[in-house]
Amino acid sequence: MGRRTAFAFGAAAGVLVVAACALTASAGESAEIPPGTYVLLRMSNSITTRTAQNGDYVYLRTASPISVGGRTLVPVGSYVQGIVSHVRRSGRVSGRAELGIRLETVTLPRGEVLRFSPRLSSVDSNRTDQKVDRSESAIKQGGSKGRDTGQVVIYAGRGAAIGGIADRSWRGAGIGAGIGSAVGLATVLATRGREVELRQGSSLDVVFDRPLLLQ
Repeated sequence: MGRRTAFAFGAAAGVLVVAACALTASAGESAEIPPGTYVLLRMSNSITTRTAQNGDYVYLRTASPISVGGRTLVPVGSYVQGIVSHVRRSGRVSGRAELGIRLETVTLPRGEVLRFSPRLSSVDSNRTDQKVDRSESAIKQGGSKGRDTGQVVIYAGRGAAIGGIADRSWRGAGIGAGIGSAVGLATVLATRGREVELRQGSSLDVVFDRPLLLQ
């Protein structure tokens, strides 16, 4: 082998070694998701306090990426899994529905599964008053006092109309209204309030309270 050939071979080998070292350093590079980072998630399944039980699985996907310093650490579409930590149905007379969700893992596209525990920040209302109680990281449903009052008024009005027609007097209307109110109240007492419901495609906003190290 001539000097020129040997030199070329040595130079090529040196380039390969440098490239391999660079690749190894890049692969071993770690990054950290800082506290205060928000990420949007979307439900892959549906869940409601009407049927949910403690320990049920919750499946989601990331709807926004997690990027730090221009580097995407968790891309859109990454799988997220959590469980129902506690559940309470809405009561018939008192007690609002409540659903606790604890997020546990995120699966990256390359197959790596990471444990994480961001806190719930906000949730789709689904045209109700459900919202996140940040102090408990749970979703709570609003009260139904206005709706209950409305039902009593509706039944009272129907009773007054029927009583007035039957008796053809204001006295009959008053009796009918009283009966209608009683029926309305009984209906309210026998009916549960609104439940917490997260439908497939509903969005949840979560925030990291502590840093998460990614290798």
